[in-house]
Amino acid sequence: MEKGRILFLNGVTSAGKTSIVEALQERERPFFYVVANDLFQETVGERFLRENYWKYLAEAVRMMYYTARLFSDHGKNILIDGILVEQPEIAPHYALVREIFQGYPLDIVHVDCPLDVCRQRNIQRGDRYPSQSEEQAALMAQNIAYSLRVDTSLFSPQECADQIAAALFPDIR
Repeated sequence: MEKGRILFLNGVTSAGKTSIVEALQERERPFFYVVANDLFQETVGERFLRENYWKYLAEAVRMMYYTARLFSDHGKNILIDGILVEQPEIAPHYALVREIFQGYPLDIVHVDCPLDVCRQRNIQRGDRYPSQSEEQAALMAQNIAYSLRVDTSLFSPQECADQIAAALFPDIR
C-alpha cells in the first residue's frame, strides 16, 4: 500500500496554521485527516501540564507524530498543525521529526506572518497572550528544509491552501 502524504504546517501561534487547515479541508481534493499540537495537548490533564508542561507536551507531541505515521501507513493523507520548537524535552526537535518520518512522504510548510500581526491576532483571539508568538519564534527550530513557505499577512487562508495544493499536489485539480 502506498503511504499517505504527511503535510506539516509549522509556524508560531496565530500565524494562521489552523485557518489553512480548515481551508485545505474545504477542498474536495486532496483529502486530509488532521492532528494538531493543541488536540494532543488536551490528552494531558491540566494538573500534569501545570506540574511539568514541557515534559508532558513533548510526550504528547511524539505520540502525535507516531499517530500521523499510522495514518500514512494506511494510505491516508495527514495534516500536522504544529510548531517545531526546541526545548530540552524534545530537542533536537527537527532531527526527531526527520527520524520519525524517515522514508515517509513528508512536506513541511512554513506558515509565516510578521510577529506584529501575530501579536494583534493574539489580542483579538483573547485565548493567547500578546507576546506568545514572539516567545515561540525565539524557540523555533532553525535550518528546516521547507517544501514551501506561505505568508498569511499577504494571502487569505484559502489562497494559502491553493498555493499549497498547487505546489505540492500539482496533479490534483
